[in-house]
Amino acid sequence: MVLDDDHHHVHMDMQALLEGCIANVVSLTTPTDACRFSAVSRSFMSAAESDAVWDKFVPHDIPSILSHHSSSSSSSTSSKKELYLTLCENPILLDDGKMLFFLDKWSGKKCYMISARDFMIPWGDSPDKWGWHSVADSRFEEVAELRSVWWLEIRGNIETRILSPSTVYQAYLVFKLSATVDGFDRDDSLKVTVGLLGEEEVSSNRAVFLDQEEVPVGTSETQYPKKRTDGWFEMEMGEFFCPGEEDGAIIEMTCMEVNNWT
Repeated sequence: MVLDDDHHHVHMDMQALLEGCIANVVSLTTPTDACRFSAVSRSFMSAAESDAVWDKFVPHDIPSILSHHSSSSSSSTSSKKELYLTLCENPILLDDGKMLFFLDKWSGKKCYMISARDFMIPWGDSPDKWGWHSVADSRFEEVAELRSVWWLEIRGNIETRILSPSTVYQAYLVFKLSATVDGFDRDDSLKVTVGLLGEEEVSSNRAVFLDQEEVPVGTSETQYPKKRTDGWFEMEMGEFFCPGEEDGAIIEMTCMEVNNWT
């Protein structure tokens, strides 16, 4: 009986050692790979779903981010994997409701959506040019409605220190066009740029169209908007590389049309 008990203890120790080794290996992969490893065997499942693995995938500053969120639903999760999936599937509002935060499900990179209230919009406080409304299908308290301007300019920015380091980001403009919209003809393009604030050179500078009809032959698909699953449209503005969490560096995204707007 003593030998059997000792054998049982040795077996359990070896099992724990095996799962620990598997967990170390899985933590060096990606969240997608970790989910695939879970299907290999019971030992792989136990290791791949452990807090030791998912703690590597959850950004280190998540506690600080959650401290600025009014709801405690994300912080009350029972495991690191559950926390990860919650932040992927249930974006949270920050900055007094002006910024939406979530994780990319496949990579674990930090993602943000900036409210129109955090944009720099010339004449944004002029009711005859811009209106501000609450709409049921927006997560933000208010959205901006363009009424009539002769100079369209929208500028948004974000600090690189809150982004994931060593990561290529893509910036998008999310919008809707009303049935009575005028001024966004197929031949009228907008200039969109993405780059470091204060730098003469930008990471991306190109012309796009907000027309939502079929993409004309000979043009790039990325120059036209795509419909999202939530019913809104998104236009790719460009991409930039975030090398690290440098204090003071700011990425600016602009959308401008000054020639044909009335």
